[in-house]
Amino acid sequence: MPRTANTAPSPRARRAARGAALTRFDSNYYKRPGVALLAGVDEAGRGALAGPVCAAVVVLERACRLPAVDDSKVLREALREALFDDILRCARAVGVGWASAEEVDRINVLEATCLAARRALDALVEPPDLVLADALKPQKLRREGVACPIESLIDGDARSRAIAAASIIAKVSRDRLMRRLDAEYPEYGFAGHKGYGARSHLEALQSLGPTTLHRHSFQGVDFFDRPYRRSRTLEALLGELHTSAGAHADPAEVWRARADHLPETEQRIYFEAWEARRNDA
Repeated sequence: MPRTANTAPSPRARRAARGAALTRFDSNYYKRPGVALLAGVDEAGRGALAGPVCAAVVVLERACRLPAVDDSKVLREALREALFDDILRCARAVGVGWASAEEVDRINVLEATCLAARRALDALVEPPDLVLADALKPQKLRREGVACPIESLIDGDARSRAIAAASIIAKVSRDRLMRRLDAEYPEYGFAGHKGYGARSHLEALQSLGPTTLHRHSFQGVDFFDRPYRRSRTLEALLGELHTSAGAHADPAEVWRARADHLPETEQRIYFEAWEARRNDA
C-alpha cells in the first residue's frame, strides 16, 4: 500500500486558523449599529494561592490585525510576550486593574475579580461601544455614570478575539509581577508557578509559612496553620525608619513616605509596628 503524505496542519497554520475563527466571531458584533470599538475583559490569577488578581480590558477596532491571538492558556510564554507587544501597538486602548490578596480575603475572589475588572475599565479614557466579559456578570462590572453595554460570554477567551487579547494582557502583566516578587521571596518559587498551588509552593508554605502576599482565606495556605511572617522588604523599611526618623524628622511623615507603596496588608502591619515602637520609646 503506498504511503500517504502527512497532511496535518503545522502549528503556525493551526494558530492562523484559530485567529481567523476568533476574528470571525467578533465580526458579528461590529455589524451591530453603533459598534466600532469592541472591548474584551478577562482576568488572570483567580485561582492562585498568592499574589493579586489581575484583570485587563482591550479595545479593538475591526481593522486591527492580530492573527495569532488566542486564549492565553494555550499559548507558550514566549509567544504570549510577543503578542503582548503586538496588542499594545494595535489596540485602540488597553486598561489593567488589580485586586490585592487582602481584597480577595475580604470580599472573596469572585468579587475581587470583578473589582479588578472595574478598575481596568476605569483606566480607559473613552468608553468602548460594547464590552464582552469572560464569564463575569455584567451587573458586577457596570460603573455609575457609564452607560456602556456589557455582555458575558462563557469560555469567551476561546471564542472572542477581544477577550483573548485581554487574557494575554492580564496573564503577561501578572506573570511579570510575580517574577519581580520572586526576587523578594526566592524560597517560594513565584517565578515558576506564579503563586499557584504547585507542589513546590505547597512544600515552601509548609516549611516556611505564608507571607503577606498569600491569600489567607485559601485552602492550602491556612491549612498548614502557621503564622504569617513579615516580608524582608518590610523589615528593611522598618530598619530604615528606625535610623532615619531622628530628632529633626517627623516620624509620622517618615512612616507615610515609607508605607505609600506597600500592599494594604503590609501597610497595616507596618503601621502597627511603628505604633508599638513609638509606645516603647
